[in-house]
Amino acid sequence: MNWFQFLGLRVIKTGEMPKHVAFNMDGNRRYANKQNLTIAEGHSTGFDKMLEILYLCRDLGIVEVTVYAFSIGNFKRSKEEVDDLMDLAREKFNFLLDEKEKLKDNGVCIRVIGNFSLMPEDICKLMAKAMIVTRENNRIILNFAVAYASREITHAIKDVIQGVKDADILPEHINEDLISNCLYTYKSPNPDLLIRTSGETRLSDFLMWQISHTCMYFTEVLWPEFSPWNLLRAIFYYQRCYPSLQTNINNLRPITHNSRVLMFLDKLYNEREMAIEKIYQSATQS
Repeated sequence: MNWFQFLGLRVIKTGEMPKHVAFNMDGNRRYANKQNLTIAEGHSTGFDKMLEILYLCRDLGIVEVTVYAFSIGNFKRSKEEVDDLMDLAREKFNFLLDEKEKLKDNGVCIRVIGNFSLMPEDICKLMAKAMIVTRENNRIILNFAVAYASREITHAIKDVIQGVKDADILPEHINEDLISNCLYTYKSPNPDLLIRTSGETRLSDFLMWQISHTCMYFTEVLWPEFSPWNLLRAIFYYQRCYPSLQTNINNLRPITHNSRVLMFLDKLYNEREMAIEKIYQSATQS
């Protein structure tokens, strides 16, 4: 950052800061066309920008970042672009694993949310390894939404139905909070701020359940051109919206779970953790 941006950072930190920021990193392809790059190079530049913004978020005191890395809808793109995106995923997760000591020093914990069954097996192994080797890091959490869509709600409902079939929970235990706790994002609080770049003002099936009380900020800037100044503007916008957001959140009635529901959730979470461990063990033995 230049000195003016650094001053802006100091000023913005005196206000209410979001704890969890979600990014819909749109505009990589348009940036590639604009700069006469290949689409793959545009996506690679977008990944580098993501790391830059991640570390800036950490310096601002933001403790969790979720990025829309690859939607289920992206599988509908041309085979060449999908193959390039899969190759990019391999390259970048290998890079993150090579940088694991740096990630540890900077306290970056990596999590991946999405439908692993839709991804190539070798990439699943890389994602599992990245999650396992960084899980003790605790300064900032980076959630990659990969093979993700808000149809995750369907998976949550299926888990709840299975819980009822297994007699772990009763039908009367089903409520909004239980479904929230069965989503891919069960470890995370809902985002305080969602930022979408490139001028699009739609959500594109990203965290639809989780953002009912989230401040949404849209900017014309293409993601690879997103600057520290753009981030500070988005946070300033959030600070202006914060009083009304907080009023809405305070009006929500808290829901408490009984011990039976808590036991069901513990069982579900353990099954998910074991699935990641199984992929990780397979990766280390191959």
